[in-house]
Amino acid sequence: MANWGTKWIWRDGFFGFLSWVAIDYRFWVLVQQLVHCVRCSLCIKHPNLFGGSEKLDVSWDKGLYDSNILVAYRRPRPQWVAQQCFFMQHSLSPEIGVHGIPVDNFSHSGSGGVNLSQFSVGLDLNEPASSKWSSTTSIKFENVRLLSDDGRSITRDLDGFPVTCSGKTHDSMVVLKQESQYAKANERSFSRFTMQIEQGIPVLSKWLIFNRFKFVVSKGIKLGPAFLLTSLTGGSIVGDMAPYQAFAIGGLGSVRGYGEGAVGSGRSCLVTNTELTFPLSKMLEGSVFLDCGTDLGSGRLVPGNPALRQGKPGSGIGLGYGLRFKSPLDFQVDYAINAFQQKTLYFGITNLAS
Repeated sequence: MANWGTKWIWRDGFFGFLSWVAIDYRFWVLVQQLVHCVRCSLCIKHPNLFGGSEKLDVSWDKGLYDSNILVAYRRPRPQWVAQQCFFMQHSLSPEIGVHGIPVDNFSHSGSGGVNLSQFSVGLDLNEPASSKWSSTTSIKFENVRLLSDDGRSITRDLDGFPVTCSGKTHDSMVVLKQESQYAKANERSFSRFTMQIEQGIPVLSKWLIFNRFKFVVSKGIKLGPAFLLTSLTGGSIVGDMAPYQAFAIGGLGSVRGYGEGAVGSGRSCLVTNTELTFPLSKMLEGSVFLDCGTDLGSGRLVPGNPALRQGKPGSGIGLGYGLRFKSPLDFQVDYAINAFQQKTLYFGITNLAS
């Protein structure tokens, strides 16, 4: 069985994307599943829309089961004031992290018959960055609709539990978001701290009211020819909540060795990642890693308690090793084993030029 996907990442000062395939040791299945990794992307940019250096970006991305379209408009402003970006976005994707069904000793997550259709429109304000601090404030209207695998609007999951907070086929909300980041680096180490706070504003009485925060602390240290990277990720949400807003734990970027959300999904989470990379040759690096994650016992506080119904453990540990091949398209392989002794391989390609 194979899982696949594409995730945006930050590496060596560049944005890029990581396309990955996670498989177990039944390699013959990989050939059948690789076709699912084919994606179509289109990006249109206009650098001078109305003759005043206004920028218009339109991007479209389509996979086998998911799609995303983003329209962004930026007006030129002096560097000492906040930069504005008006945006409109629509995405459609399977909701695997919370409603996915763990299989193969939690190493993969299958479809739970729930898909997210999200439409949002809003404004981003990027504050002028200082030497170490940067911040972004945004406000947006968001409408979330839940769909079955055949595209019908639904109000309940396969077990008959509500999938929205309102009990209707959709949830609406106005969200004010503040994101701040601190970064410091030198020749031997770097430190980074990111904090996100989201507040649901009750413009109408039935719209969601909540406060959600998430933080990421990362530290990298050069140890001779090797490099040690550690990170701690946590978050919590209080107030109104739909199941799809839960923190999903497990999978690539979380706890390797588990499927997406297969460790647990809760109102709170805590995940630690430690990875040591070391050179094997000029073009090849090796790595060993240890990932741990927990929902801090908050899985039962998610409406409908989907994690308990799916038998998720609520905490998990994954360890393994990998190879990193240096090239314009960096290729990486990770081998991970979870607490249930299930083995998983992750194949990834990093495009730093995107």
